[in-house]
Amino acid sequence: MTDHPAPARPAGTAAGDVMERLTARLRREEAVVVAYSGGADSALLAFAAARVLGARALAVTAVSPSLAASERAAARAFARRHGLAHVEVCTDEADRPEYIANGADRCYHCKSALFDALAPLAAAMGARVALGTNLDDLGDHRPGQRAAAERGAIAPLVDAGLTKADVRAASRELGLATADKPAAPCLASRVGYGDPVTPEVLRKVEAAEAALRDLGFPVCRVRAHAGGTLARIEVPRAEIPRVGELREQVDAAVRGAGFTFCSVDLSGFASGRLNALLPLLPS
Repeated sequence: MTDHPAPARPAGTAAGDVMERLTARLRREEAVVVAYSGGADSALLAFAAARVLGARALAVTAVSPSLAASERAAARAFARRHGLAHVEVCTDEADRPEYIANGADRCYHCKSALFDALAPLAAAMGARVALGTNLDDLGDHRPGQRAAAERGAIAPLVDAGLTKADVRAASRELGLATADKPAAPCLASRVGYGDPVTPEVLRKVEAAEAALRDLGFPVCRVRAHAGGTLARIEVPRAEIPRVGELREQVDAAVRGAGFTFCSVDLSGFASGRLNALLPLLPS
């Protein structure tokens, strides 16, 4: 395998050590197809892979109704800025009944659709599919990891021992714009388990969250319940009083996105809050 220059990094720093470990892991691959959403994890992985493997690294963004237009645009911009080989592929999870049903294993069916779309590219390159999973992701409810294991996908960040904090620190020292980017899971993660995932509901969520960001809430989630009629807003706890101050604008924004009811979760924002519904699903 031809050696390629490692990513530039500050010498003698903790972030430098992180990149040394990630570089060493990527050098063990002949080629990789990076499942690239444009978030902090996949962006660092795609950036490093491009510099370690050169033309033998391809960043691929999966396009479907669950990808917000703003996230798609940001992923494109990052790839252009850093000269990444980048393509987009359409995935068909929205046509799969198991995904639409939105059971506890929804992410399994979503990731299966992703791997079905990436497999031809990986085969043509003699590559393995690489995911931006980090160590902190392993303890959460993530059925997609089972799909990844079944398809032989790799997780270089995990293999290199990187946490989310490591990813952000290394990205910051490398000057990557994604270093402090808030987590932005797919839009389907906002739909309460057991409620169907439909393009209409996803459009409502996307529009409502964009409106809230315009009102000055950069970290927010709009959780859809009751068939997409009820929006449950989550913002950081310290921001809840400001939601009250702007209640008329917030209510108008959420209803304008297509929801019938607008509510605010007084517990504040927390990733994975919908997992509380899992015990209520049929076994």
